[in-house]
Amino acid sequence: MKNTAPREDFTDADIKIGKRATWAVGLPAIEHAMIPSEEEMGTARTAKVSLTINHKRGFDCPSCAWANPDHSKPLEFCENGIKSIVWESTPLTIPREFWAEHSLTSMRSKSEYWLGKQGRIVEPMYKAADSDNYVPVSWDEAFGIASRHLRSLKSPDEAVFYTSGRIMNEPAYLYQLFARAFGTNNLPDCSNMCHEATGAGMSPAIGVGKSTISYDDFGKADLVIVMGQNPGTNHPRMLNALEDTKVHGGEMVAVNPLPEASLMRYKNPQRPSGLVGNGTKLADDFLQIRIGGDQHLIQAVAKRVLLAEEAAPGTVLDHEFLDTYCEGFEAYREHILATDDQEVLEATGLTTEQIDSLADRYIKSNATIITWCLGITQHKTGVGTIAEIMNLLMLRGNIGKPGAGASPIRGHSNVQGDRTMGIWEQMSDAFLDSVAAEFGFEPPRKHGFDTVASMNAVERGEVKVMMSMAGNIVAAISDSKGAEEGIARADLTIQVSTKLNRSHIVTGREALILPVLGRTEKDMQHGLSQYVTAEDTVCRINASRGELDPVAPGLLSDVSVICRLAESVLEGRGVDIDWRGFEQHYDTIRDSIARVIPGFENFNSRMENEISFVLPTGRGTAALSRRLRARRS
Repeated sequence: MKNTAPREDFTDADIKIGKRATWAVGLPAIEHAMIPSEEEMGTARTAKVSLTINHKRGFDCPSCAWANPDHSKPLEFCENGIKSIVWESTPLTIPREFWAEHSLTSMRSKSEYWLGKQGRIVEPMYKAADSDNYVPVSWDEAFGIASRHLRSLKSPDEAVFYTSGRIMNEPAYLYQLFARAFGTNNLPDCSNMCHEATGAGMSPAIGVGKSTISYDDFGKADLVIVMGQNPGTNHPRMLNALEDTKVHGGEMVAVNPLPEASLMRYKNPQRPSGLVGNGTKLADDFLQIRIGGDQHLIQAVAKRVLLAEEAAPGTVLDHEFLDTYCEGFEAYREHILATDDQEVLEATGLTTEQIDSLADRYIKSNATIITWCLGITQHKTGVGTIAEIMNLLMLRGNIGKPGAGASPIRGHSNVQGDRTMGIWEQMSDAFLDSVAAEFGFEPPRKHGFDTVASMNAVERGEVKVMMSMAGNIVAAISDSKGAEEGIARADLTIQVSTKLNRSHIVTGREALILPVLGRTEKDMQHGLSQYVTAEDTVCRINASRGELDPVAPGLLSDVSVICRLAESVLEGRGVDIDWRGFEQHYDTIRDSIARVIPGFENFNSRMENEISFVLPTGRGTAALSRRLRARRS
């Protein structure tokens, strides 16, 4: 297999600027995806992975959280997805000599790419307080080190348990259970840095911060407004859904500072027209908005909707929907009609004609989806913008009916599921009550640290142990320099992961790396094949079963790492949880989830008989959510 040494000497002279692309995907995407896969993994592994990724009895792609259609194509992946799989599933492993030859100090000058290209980590690694190198240790030694540090803390709140969206529902459930049984709600995750604004903006409106649509709604929509995202770059399989909109006669408007080629013309590589034809023009209009101007645009469109209703009473607004499901309309109407038109033009950089055109499309549409990603959420006005998106949708009853609704697009695979499983520093009393009833201990009620608060606390010396399930928090957080300085003050950092990244070489005084199976690898426990589940961006629960033999015999699953660590740390603390039973058969984890989390009733039997199912979003949170579900059905 190839292991081409990555260059570290790139200069400005290596940058090539060509003509702006006017279409995306097509045959080049196949070439860019499959050739590296063939070179890195070989023919047999490439074929096995390609035919099972994102299939109902295959494994869930770790690249993004995009939904799978009910009727999958033979190849249900994108260029990004297969590259992600190649990155994680390479048969190349890091030899023992590497750790002696490369100090942490020397590796800090290397790029993320170089670190990842060294291959899979295949045995637990430990950095002692007086050392600049990792050395191999046994699993028992690794758990002993972690347990010693955690058990010696003056307060459980001196520990932080971070995760990215890479881990699946079953280990996420156990991870939050371990943290709370230990005594803390310090459960920050990558959601704190991406879609927290979505939850805060949507929940007051409908009682839930998740998508209100299904995958098939894109094919039923009259209009789709795509805001603050670049699907072709970040979640390319969404292009198939947008193509469904166009094929079925719908329109699509892109609102973004960046004119992305994929939204101009999409060449679907699984259609003849995508290989030898012109492909599909997706965007009927492109509004090149100024950064941060989205809230002004939504309010301006809403103002035009209200004025159109004044001009033709009873013909524009969905009065039945507003009267039945909404409150505060008159105050909202007064606020929107007072919007300053000149301020809107200055904030958006758009013309009056462009805004009029979008408003006309919205008024004519009987079913509209508004979909957004981090270009909306990662602004100071993110929460307010999303609240205004929900208001605009409600004006014409575009929630809870086919082809219409709010569609926040999550990034990491299962980042949404992690939150559902309890990975949050502010879980509700109802959730904590259910945990208490299930396991017989009182979980902490005080809210814990989110990601930013965790970094601030570790910088102040208040956090002694920082554990991370997957992810790369040092690179992901906005103030990476501050995070690095803070983490160096911790007594112990623990990384549960597959490959090296920046967060492995910026450590506390002591550090552990606990290597685990990848998504593509078989997970065998006591001779039985196990599977895990993920929640996609439209709230569907899908199974994930690895198909490849593990790259090394000593790797543990995420579930095994959590269960064995929890058993070691919590021994003698009066918390009676059958960690060994959870590790031996994951059905027992799902049975517990079914008793604790609403919407997962009969979890195991539903996965066996239905293969996947959609969660009833917003259950028990708001009367509006319940009525909207009834309206949709």
